[in-house]
Order: sequence, then C-alpha cells, then structure tokens
Amino acid sequence: MKKKIVLANPRGFCAGVERAIATVKLAVQEYGVPVYVLHEIVHNKHVVQELTDLGVIFVDVLEDIPKGAIAIFSAHGVSRAIEERAQELGLRMINGTCPLVGAVHNMVEKYFADGYDIIIIGHHRHPEVEGTAGRVNGKVHVVATEEEAKAVQVKDSGRVAYVTQTTLSQNDIAGIRDVLIRKFPKIQGPKSNVCYATLNRQNAMRELGKTCDVLLVVGSKNSSNSNRLREVGERAGMTGYLIDDENDIEREWLVDTETICITAGASAPERLVQGVIAFLQKHGFDEFQELDGKEERISFHPARLR
Repeated sequence: MKKKIVLANPRGFCAGVERAIATVKLAVQEYGVPVYVLHEIVHNKHVVQELTDLGVIFVDVLEDIPKGAIAIFSAHGVSRAIEERAQELGLRMINGTCPLVGAVHNMVEKYFADGYDIIIIGHHRHPEVEGTAGRVNGKVHVVATEEEAKAVQVKDSGRVAYVTQTTLSQNDIAGIRDVLIRKFPKIQGPKSNVCYATLNRQNAMRELGKTCDVLLVVGSKNSSNSNRLREVGERAGMTGYLIDDENDIEREWLVDTETICITAGASAPERLVQGVIAFLQKHGFDEFQELDGKEERISFHPARLR
C-alpha cells in the first residue's frame, strides 16, 4: 500500500502572528533584555520558548514587571483596564495586538458610544474575547452557544450590536447569529469578524477532506484557530488530531492509513511542519504533494514603543 502526505496551503503563521513575534524581537534588539510580555505573545509553546531563549520574560500579571521596563501586549489584545494599570505602574508599553483584532475593538467602541448593548460571539475566558469585552466600561454579553444567545437580556432590544471572535469558524457563528437575529430583528453587526487567515486555512481543510483519511493539525492545544481547523477537517470527513510537533504522533494513527494531510494553525512555525513531514517519511509515507492555495499578501509593520 502506497502512503502519501498531502500538505495544505495556506498554513502556519498569519500576518498578525508574524507582526507580534517581530515586535518582540525588535524590542529586544532596540532596548536589550529583559523585555516583558503579558501572557503568551501567541498561543504556541515553541514560539514562547524561542523568545524565552532570547531573554524575553513572560508574565501573568503586570505587577511582575519592574517599573520602567518594556511591557508588550500579546496579539490577542487587552482591555483598557490593563492599559491603564500598565500606565499606573510606570511601564513602557508596546501594543502587539493584531490589527484585525484592533479593528474589532474599534467596532465595539463605536457601538458603545452610540448607545448599543454589545454581544460578542466567542469563547468565554479566551484572551481575545476578554480584551475585546474590556474595551468599554459597559454591559457586554459573551455568548458561546445558541442557548446562551437565547438567554441574553438587554436594556433596549432596538439597540443591540454584535461582533465575533476572529478565530472562530463560520459553523461556530451561523447558528448563534441566526438566534440573535430572530431575537433582536434590528441587531447591527457584520456577517462575522473571522479573519482572512482563519477563513483561508479552514477553506483549505474543506478541500483536503475530499482526498485524505487522517488530518494532522500542527498547533498548541490552547490555540483557538488550530482547534477550529481540526473541527473543520473532521466535518469534511477526516479523522483529525491536534499536535504540538512530531512527538505527539501516535503510531496507531498511521496503521492502515493511506493518505495523511498536514496543516498548521496561524501560530505554528513552519519548522514544526517540516519535522512532522520528516517523521512521516521515516514511517513509510514516501509520496508527497503540496497543494496550491490562496496566496496571502497581507503584512503589518512591527509595533513600537508608544
């Protein structure tokens, strides 16, 4: 039985992740070490370790950063309260928030200024959602399921708006959005705020499902977009697994499998994908195909000190 690897395109780093990592490296270059990052700059343990090796220090709370030090905010964005607290502590701030997440922040701020109750379709306790909700000092509702959408209570049903987490799938959003539209016929909001990179990678999964048995998604367990890739691949007919690197591959996954597809979440470095390919080639997958995919030309300049 011939065994084949099919490699998805696009995959791996998106422009927002590249910007966030470049922002941290530029800060190290310009200001020396240590520089501090609040939480993981992106959700990938390999990226965090690489930056740690450069002298970057990751912290869970701002109070762990010395006064006058460089404090970088992650690509997921932060609340206004975090920014204000950093200023109170005398920290020098660099905002690594993905510009596409920043656009959602702007949308929330505008809706709030216009007197709307705001609903965020997204995952509770995800840092992007927490940061988005914290951009305004008012009532913001986070809904993750259709049941939660049905239960939402607002002060004026005629002035309701919604936004979405950028790393969801359309399947995550569609049913919830339909519930909200039925409940609040005048609701304002986009079809979704899911970013181009998330959509492109998910669309590639739908194509792969026609040809592959097993899907390996390279990405960390706490990466929302990587988890959504696995789910989309499974809906397309593949058996999906989320792996940090080749060390997570179970040999039994390879038994009686003719075609394995590989993709990577938006926070996963390409070197991890190449490690997975090398592992599979050592275990009998001697045919290889890399698919064409939608070309991504978007790029962002690194963030600098405010």
